[in-house]
Amino acid sequence: MTPQRMHMANSHDPSTARDALPASTAALLRRRERVLGAPYRLFYEEPLEVVRAEGTLLFDAAGRDHLDVYNNVPAVGHSNPRVQQAVADQLGRVNTHTRYLTSGIVDYAERLTALFPPHLQQVVFCCSGSEAVDLALRVAEYGTGAGGWLVTGHAYHGTTRATAAVSPSLGPNNPIPAHVVLVDAPDQLREDPATADRALAARVAEGIETLRQRGHALAGLLVDSCLSSDGLQLDPAGFLGPAVDLVHRHGGVYVADEVQPGFGRLGTGWWGFPRHGVVPDLVVLGKPMGNGLPISAVVGRADLFDRFGRDVRYFNTFGGNPVSIAAAAAVLDEIEDRDLVPHAAEVGRHLLGELRRLTADDGRIGEVRGAGLFLAVEVVRDRAGLTPDAAAAAFLVNELRRRRVLISASGRHANVLKIRPPLVFGHRDAERFLTEFGGALSVLPSSG
Repeated sequence: MTPQRMHMANSHDPSTARDALPASTAALLRRRERVLGAPYRLFYEEPLEVVRAEGTLLFDAAGRDHLDVYNNVPAVGHSNPRVQQAVADQLGRVNTHTRYLTSGIVDYAERLTALFPPHLQQVVFCCSGSEAVDLALRVAEYGTGAGGWLVTGHAYHGTTRATAAVSPSLGPNNPIPAHVVLVDAPDQLREDPATADRALAARVAEGIETLRQRGHALAGLLVDSCLSSDGLQLDPAGFLGPAVDLVHRHGGVYVADEVQPGFGRLGTGWWGFPRHGVVPDLVVLGKPMGNGLPISAVVGRADLFDRFGRDVRYFNTFGGNPVSIAAAAAVLDEIEDRDLVPHAAEVGRHLLGELRRLTADDGRIGEVRGAGLFLAVEVVRDRAGLTPDAAAAAFLVNELRRRRVLISASGRHANVLKIRPPLVFGHRDAERFLTEFGGALSVLPSSG
């Protein structure tokens, strides 16, 4: 069977002409392709060469600033001074693994778990979101004695062998095994919000039955709390509740993937899952946790960790190392001291309102949705048919890049603009983005 061409939203096509690229950029691109190979991808029709960054800005080789409205990893800003200092200080003292007794990891673990419901008492540290999801799968499967998983239809949860198996967004040539069943995510634009919770629960029930027919018992439901890769499906708040209850009744666990919504991004608290009134058994954290330093975590029920830890040997050499822990502690300090959670709510409300105002009379915009500093603009051919328009979304992404504003696109049809800046994104940044977004929208070619 001939593999299908893999599509990635907003990726650079290496086959395109490079005459328009600066000579130095084209040369660097050729060198990169030769030594890094086909698995790597770049953003934008015209790739961006970045030489430094600060706060919400990335600077190219010519010294021009680009407004970052996409990167959630530097949650408290690129090159954050507090994080820099914490890392430098710790690196100058000691950096080793967790089989020695150190106070920093215990202090941080106590602070972190205090931000969760009381039943989520313990934490295991890893280096990446993929590692954390992989570990959560293992812990859940050992605790339930089952191996069947339900995930949403265009989810992304990681790149290890186990996490790729639950990441259908990796493309048509990434096989989804029989022990994983894909459940259609809610579609905020096209489904009746009054029945979204019941509809999702019905699809989860079908998924559990499909697993049974395939000979797999249910281990759990793994869901990104804001369904970002499914096009950022957030509302109505609470739609996850009946599905999670159903999974628990069938003996499965609910794993909340908080890599993207976590650490205050949605402006409604530290995490995304409380918006749905649900109770996770395990929570996965990643990218923003260390502002770019390699640290991730699984937070969960002590009984699940106790059983797994008693019977299975687990060790991660760099997971929870003192330098990464120092960075993570500095991130918590920044979020708390600068009130970045209410800040995300305030700036996000302004962005959401202004984006809706800008697009109110444009039939190519099906919906603007989101919470806090995680917003989505769904691009369609027209509001009557609501047909996804990936080409128009790509045009807007690349037009904004030409205007030195960086966003991306996501969703099953690659037609949902993904607006997800660092949490320090302020009102001045918002005005610059809104001005350039309006300009890009004004030159979007007609879909007719």
